[in-house]
Amino acid sequence: MGVSPSLLPARRAGVRQWWALAVLTVPVLLMSIDLTVLSMAVPRLSQDLAPSGTQLLWMIDIYGVFLAGLLILMGSLGDRIGRRRLLLIGSAAFGAASVLAAFAWSAEVLILARALLGIGGATLMPSTLSLIRAVFEDPGQRRRAISVWMAAFAGGSGLGPVVGGVLLEHFWWGSVFLINVPIMVLLLIVGPLVLPESKDPAPGPFDIASVLLLIGAILAVIFGFKDAGKEGWGLVPIVWLLGGVALAALFTSRQRRLAQPLIDITLFRSLPFTVAVLANVAGVFAMTGVLYFFPQYVQVVLGRSPLEAGLWALPLAVGAIVGALAAPAIARRLSMGWVIGLGLAGAAAGYLLLSLLGVDEAMTVAFTAGALLGGGVGVADTLTNDVIIGTAPADKAGAAAGISETAYELGGAMGTAILGSIGASLYSSSVIAGLPAGTPAEVSEAAAETIGAADQAAAELPAELAGSFTDTVNHAFVDAMTQTFFTAAVIVAVAAVGAMFALRKHRSTEPVNH
Repeated sequence: MGVSPSLLPARRAGVRQWWALAVLTVPVLLMSIDLTVLSMAVPRLSQDLAPSGTQLLWMIDIYGVFLAGLLILMGSLGDRIGRRRLLLIGSAAFGAASVLAAFAWSAEVLILARALLGIGGATLMPSTLSLIRAVFEDPGQRRRAISVWMAAFAGGSGLGPVVGGVLLEHFWWGSVFLINVPIMVLLLIVGPLVLPESKDPAPGPFDIASVLLLIGAILAVIFGFKDAGKEGWGLVPIVWLLGGVALAALFTSRQRRLAQPLIDITLFRSLPFTVAVLANVAGVFAMTGVLYFFPQYVQVVLGRSPLEAGLWALPLAVGAIVGALAAPAIARRLSMGWVIGLGLAGAAAGYLLLSLLGVDEAMTVAFTAGALLGGGVGVADTLTNDVIIGTAPADKAGAAAGISETAYELGGAMGTAILGSIGASLYSSSVIAGLPAGTPAEVSEAAAETIGAADQAAAELPAELAGSFTDTVNHAFVDAMTQTFFTAAVIVAVAAVGAMFALRKHRSTEPVNH
């Protein structure tokens, strides 16, 4: 009588599998860098393309919005056509969209290019994480592999400003996108040689209605927060938000009725799975929120170069990488809930420290806060991904990866949308109320949009007016930024407490039975 395959010991990974992991981390690193690298170019973009405040938010945010909206679909597509094939298709698309973004000639074209980058990126992300599940069968090795993957993901978010700063020191702002092209070409060459093909042997049909409902729900919520940031809280943003909630409810109801849903809602019956997804959202929410404000603060308020602004973000990147790599060792000694909760608590403490920044330089505060924030997110998000992937059935690896990465990208999009909109609203109202008498109307309107536009406008004012104008604008931006950081600290602290209690007894990542 033969032994059931499920009872056989898991196959240990060899040299080829670890090389495969190296290949799989490259697109993750690049895509994570792309999530934050544009924030470094905001001051120069504001000069060249003259975007409105809303357009500026969309330039940064639409990439994450399309990633979040399409990741689950692409995870399901990878289950059907093959995850390696989807990875290679996505590499070509991502490279082409990068070229368009680099040479965008208007704000509208850059927004379109960023949307296309999000679509191309959505084909890459589920492929990498689900291929890790296929390549690494041993749970211990899989956890280490996911920690490396997460280090690339979290570290890339922090490295985005550093990479952007180095490039902007020597080249024009479009160079931050061109770095993607040679690496995508290399991936197209090496990928087929070291990556195995992996797919679901019995995939179900696509459900376009579910895809449209999911994208519509995400976009409606983002529109609501952006409109509130521009116009204040009124009927229109509330209608957008309620519409998004209604579409999300319809999406959930539809998934329950379908024999083969886009998202396996039954996965959320597992409390560890559900809490891990929510904690994942909270972790990246913290990371991208600070990276929206920080480059503008260092470059415009403190008057530093792009390279110096990038170096100011380096503790965030180093903390994220160290936290991600240390997470598996810490998790062997403590329950998942304690480790994830403590990680998010560290991120909240970092945000609280950042809320103490002012118009004068405070490098020690900024560096300490960045290391706390990055390290906390690195620890928390590595283990939330491990819980999400480890509790899913093997034949739904792509779908689980899609949920995990959707949580990550949704957290990124919401971090920029919610915190960016709060900050933009506070900044705009403060500038309008505080500008000195005699400021021309057109200058006031430009200054209220973005601090980059205000910095450009200051150069055209008479000397006797420029000083007080710049002082008012800088104080308005710092006040808005620090109030937003304090709000974020509270949100992340609440998530930390929830994860600590809900996952306090969870130690294993054994698949759940369905």
